[in-house]
Amino acid sequence: MEDRLPRPHVVVVRHGETEWARAGRHTGRTDIPLTAAGEAAARRLSGRLAGRTFAEVWSSPLQRAWRTAELAGFADRVTPEPDLMEWDYGDDEGRTTPEIRAGRPGWFIWSDGPQGGETLAHVAARADRVIERVLGADGDVLLFAHGHLLDVLAARWVGIPAEFGRVLYLDPATVSRLGWHHENRVIQEWNGAC
Repeated sequence: MEDRLPRPHVVVVRHGETEWARAGRHTGRTDIPLTAAGEAAARRLSGRLAGRTFAEVWSSPLQRAWRTAELAGFADRVTPEPDLMEWDYGDDEGRTTPEIRAGRPGWFIWSDGPQGGETLAHVAARADRVIERVLGADGDVLLFAHGHLLDVLAARWVGIPAEFGRVLYLDPATVSRLGWHHENRVIQEWNGAC
């Protein structure tokens, strides 16, 4: 007998382009704005999200995610969710991977983590708290957040270690869907362009 219990699905949106994202700089807690191109892409998200009903709409409180939510048409519904903030990169904030590797050859964010920043386990714990809240929602949930955090969230959604996020990638202003196949949580769509 097929399980037909209603279960919340999650639509996740990575924020629009910023100057630092375009330059490949690790952008954790620095609160920088969208570029003009990032704002235009965020506006286009409204067409992709139109017609969907969401019980909850949450965003990282950082302006690049929050502004994306506003421009996508959810200004009147979005609620700040601090657990959706990007990975705290500590001393590596604002630096590119080649710059970091100049002092730490072979450095990889997913295995080595940032210097003086948040551990991957801490990011995973935040993602797990978001998932727990989603599972208690009375319908589908829309999330506006950041690349690495959403990679971790997707891994944890399907019940695998956060390190799996290393094989996921999100372009700015993209839409992804996390849902169900029978009783199993699955990634239904990833990095969907508008």
